Amino acid sequence: MQPPEEPAARGALSGCLVADFSRVLAGPLATMLLGDLGATVVKVEHPRGDDTRSWGPPFLGHESTYYLSVNRNKRSVVLDLSTPEGASDARRLAQRATVLVENFRPGRLAAFGLDYDQLAAVNPGLVYCSISGFGGAGTKGADLVGYDFVVQAMSGLMDITGPMGGPPTKVGVAVVDVLTGLYAVIGILAALEARRDGGVGQRVEVSLMSSALASLVNQASAYLNTGTVPHALGNRHPSIAPYETFPTMDGVLALAVGNDGQFRTLCGAIGEEALADDERFATNPARVANRDTLARLLEAQLSTRPTTQWVEVLRAAGVPCGPVNDVAGAFRDARRLGLDAAVRQPGPSGDVSSVANPLTLSGSPVTYRLPPPALGHDTDEVLAWLRTPSPAAPLDPA
Repeated sequence: MQPPEEPAARGALSGCLVADFSRVLAGPLATMLLGDLGATVVKVEHPRGDDTRSWGPPFLGHESTYYLSVNRNKRSVVLDLSTPEGASDARRLAQRATVLVENFRPGRLAAFGLDYDQLAAVNPGLVYCSISGFGGAGTKGADLVGYDFVVQAMSGLMDITGPMGGPPTKVGVAVVDVLTGLYAVIGILAALEARRDGGVGQRVEVSLMSSALASLVNQASAYLNTGTVPHALGNRHPSIAPYETFPTMDGVLALAVGNDGQFRTLCGAIGEEALADDERFATNPARVANRDTLARLLEAQLSTRPTTQWVEVLRAAGVPCGPVNDVAGAFRDARRLGLDAAVRQPGPSGDVSSVANPLTLSGSPVTYRLPPPALGHDTDEVLAWLRTPSPAAPLDPA
């Protein structure tokens, strides 16, 4: 039996039906990415809707731009799981699904017959992804509510972010939710590949806390291997110099010098060749040890020209650098670089723009078939399909 599918879309995951029981960010991001790859995604919402629908301003019509950011390529179905009919329809969807994604409190879905064990008994091929804040059922963190901001604080991420000596600072976007969503997609795709041998699915679990700790990479390695506890250094790198921002005549320049050869090139490009032979700066460890002195010398030179001039000079020499943009500047730069950074779709409240999927696949490209749906937009159509024992055709596009 074929899942509901947009006939014109033949992506890598075409034919895959995703039952999306998640809300807010990590889960919806994961299911949107699966939808971009061709999967048919049915977003199951409580009658009051996903919380992010009201997270604004700003709004586009009646929908928050937050909700719009992670819900394209989906159909919205309103189901009240606390009612027998709502729970029954949800089970029908889960029994036909290839993938189910949920971020309820651990153990909460068992009351509705929607936990992994009950569903795997009737749909053994199901890949069931659970996203939690601090761990699944049976862990001490299972009952804790997981919000990105709290996890950034508890994971140490805030302590290594912000100005040196200043207060702990969160990243300017819910980066832990984003990373968790990406890890969820990786786990789901791995489980789908493993299912090729025998057709049996499995449970995929990922938590915000574990994802945040994994994101600490070199900072975590420093602590785990040497006991070194890192703290915020502003825009500086703990192990590389110069790798920070510098004021220019009219703005701020980001400079990333990753090796001794690049440093010598930098010195030549800015007219300070002698710095490359100075024993205080000749090697990266020496530059890290003397970073304050080096920064003052570089700042004295870099502050003599506008940012755009330095970017032109340094890029021509092969030195990694760039301006510190605001978001508008970031999209302008992306367009100048020839990147397709945004996609525009007609939506129920007007045209909707969203950040394009960064993947390029030569044989099964990502597609943008459906705009983020209004609450319950597809309920009647999807429920009619679900309540047909053996539908003769897949669900037509909304």
